[in-house]
Amino acid sequence: MEINKLVDLNNCRTAPQLSNSQEKKLLEELELILFNTDWITIGIMAPSDNRAIEALQSISKKYSSIKFRDLSSLHADGYVFLKANQKTGNVFVRSENGLGEGILITCQYNEDNKDSNTFGPLPLDFFR
Repeated sequence: MEINKLVDLNNCRTAPQLSNSQEKKLLEELELILFNTDWITIGIMAPSDNRAIEALQSISKKYSSIKFRDLSSLHADGYVFLKANQKTGNVFVRSENGLGEGILITCQYNEDNKDSNTFGPLPLDFFR
């Protein structure tokens, strides 16, 4: 499957391996969307809670306006799904088997007439 645009990820159950040029192209497209959204929620499917937290922290390091709190109190065993809300700063993690692996970003808007869109799964190291 050729990945040239964010929409191409919609049929992926787990994040595909991306070349440097694909990552650059997808990041440019995603940033245009991110800078025009009011806030985001992030879903991370990962093989461990530490790996999910590392992926979330990489997003906060890249974008100073995206911050979360109480990451040190998070814990779940085995494969996990982490959910983070930029608007509230809240983060939750739960054990969940059978998931793929990757980052899902949902762009949210304060206006009801704008639809939220989810992009991904992106590789766990996409924002490093």
